[in-house]
Amino acid sequence: MAFFWYSLAMFRAGKGAIGLDIGSSYIKVVQLKDIKGGYELELFDMLPLPPEIIVDGSIIDSFRLVDSLKELIRKSKIKTSNAVIGIAGHSSVIIKRISLPEMSEEELSESIKFEAEQYVPFNIEDVNLDFQILGPKDEPGQMDVILVAVKKDIINEYVSAVRETGIDPVIVDVNPFALENMYEINYEIEPGKNIAIVNIGASTINMNVLKGGISVFTRDSAVGSNLHTEALQREFNLTYENAERLKRGEPIENVSPEDAFSVIESASEEIIGDVNRSFEFYRSTELHQDINEVILSGGCALIKDFPRLFADKIGIETKVIEPFKNIKISKRFDLSHIEEIAPIAAVATGLALRKPGDR
Repeated sequence: MAFFWYSLAMFRAGKGAIGLDIGSSYIKVVQLKDIKGGYELELFDMLPLPPEIIVDGSIIDSFRLVDSLKELIRKSKIKTSNAVIGIAGHSSVIIKRISLPEMSEEELSESIKFEAEQYVPFNIEDVNLDFQILGPKDEPGQMDVILVAVKKDIINEYVSAVRETGIDPVIVDVNPFALENMYEINYEIEPGKNIAIVNIGASTINMNVLKGGISVFTRDSAVGSNLHTEALQREFNLTYENAERLKRGEPIENVSPEDAFSVIESASEEIIGDVNRSFEFYRSTELHQDINEVILSGGCALIKDFPRLFADKIGIETKVIEPFKNIKISKRFDLSHIEEIAPIAAVATGLALRKPGDR
């Protein structure tokens, strides 16, 4: 599924666009090359962001963000002048599956503002709207539509920051649908099977439930792996940097791995509880349909034993995402390193797959 809220009529000359995932803890960049029968990974790099630059999807310190983006561009030797960026955040992005009278795409384009007003809790003039017709419902004369609204000021913040680096954000997408794009090229679509892609970053969870490969439920929440970091800081009186190192499994003086794991596990249970509440809400809105499989992505998927704990607590088969499963990886990359940190690249990969004009 693909959405445009902001796009240039055509790419500027040069290589294809990068997928640029600007999270609250890391900036990730992926560039893919079209090859016969698929794609090849041309570039994957990432850079940590200092805390408090981005909070709940809003840019708090644009100067430092621009500096970090410029550093990533230098470090990874990005040559293209085009980027596809993603937006997330439960307070700035609204995604709803709605039922409307059957009409053509052209008719809905003309009436979308009117139709959206009852579903969007912001002034309709303050958001950019897009939609995707999913198909007819069982009731005659009705159709299912995915409606997406994103606050214009949030889009403008990100577009302005990226443009400050000399790169044009030619497409703005939303993270749950970037995950869906990434899933489509890497996994076999099984009709009737409900797959939940759960992307747990530092401060946000993006969730997209796919039925037969089509999005039927999305949700963002302002919870993430920062809970691990904050719990470690409190328990052991650590700096943010040392708590992050401990979370990644690196040794820290005067803290035993066993004590650290106990604190991490307790914070994990809080994160998993948030996901479980979203699953319960999904079951209540989708006529008690269950989720058959969970695919975990984001930095949380790299935390030791988190996927196992998640599967135990949720009670659903859980796998860690493989965003490069069907993407050829050039010999110039360290394959074991790429595979180890790949779950962090899921959103950026989905963004890198976007092309102007697709829907």
